[in-house]
Amino acid sequence: MNETSKRRDFLKLAGLATAGVVGAATTVDVQKAAAQAAPDSLLRTVLDRGKVIVGTGSTNAPWHFENDAGELVGMDITMGRILAKGLFDDTTKVEFVMQDPAQRIPNVTTNKVDISIQFMTMTAQRSQLIHFSRPYYVEGIALLTLPNAENKTFDKLLAGGSATRVSILQNVDAEANVHIVLPEAQVMQIDTQANVLQALESKRVDAAAVDLSTVRWLASRNPDKYFDAGKSWFSMLYGAALRQGDLDWLTFVNTTFTTAMFGHETVLYDAAFKDYFGQEPPARHPGFPVI
Repeated sequence: MNETSKRRDFLKLAGLATAGVVGAATTVDVQKAAAQAAPDSLLRTVLDRGKVIVGTGSTNAPWHFENDAGELVGMDITMGRILAKGLFDDTTKVEFVMQDPAQRIPNVTTNKVDISIQFMTMTAQRSQLIHFSRPYYVEGIALLTLPNAENKTFDKLLAGGSATRVSILQNVDAEANVHIVLPEAQVMQIDTQANVLQALESKRVDAAAVDLSTVRWLASRNPDKYFDAGKSWFSMLYGAALRQGDLDWLTFVNTTFTTAMFGHETVLYDAAFKDYFGQEPPARHPGFPVI
């Protein structure tokens, strides 16, 4: 047998072995899997129950909102369905509990929900109260402009100097955050996000500084009304909130999210990323892990 034939036979065997591993992974008995979890782990409880209970919201596109058919959709909702698929190989085995953002941590710590997936920014202070999952999105501040404006791009806004006007939601760091990228701009702090956008639409400002996800959502859904100026900064990580002290549950959630974002089961995440942010996810290349 020559070297070419040996290599061909080796590759055939390797392919069969790989197929067997993947096949076995998809047929693991749920009850056997549950029995391996610690007796007090939420992983065992969720598998025995037959559904996962996810705390989330319903009024903030593109994260969690009702579509025209009255269905709950959004990137947070997709992450909940990804978790259900990892648990039961069924995206429908999830119960979404509507909660105020202020309830994201209390509802996890009091076991009202198994996990909160609700555009929650990861901070060291919050992690003293709950575990965070691995990040599933990197949020930031970005600039929304009008598509027919002469100064719709970031370069034009920067060149405008002190003549450039920017609206932003009122908070203690609002002006400083804008001045990170537009040091001479006039900053108009406004009471609600809706009014921040209205100031742009009425041309009282040249740009609105809002979340990057909001810019991508609005610009992709309404290109005749909004334009992405092409600048984002001030990164913030979004992660799911879980009860502390349950490493089996935390490890399972992290594994499921990582596989859905970077592994062999990216279909749900990729479709949602494109739908809600108007962009193709970055290509994943086998080899060195850039995770």
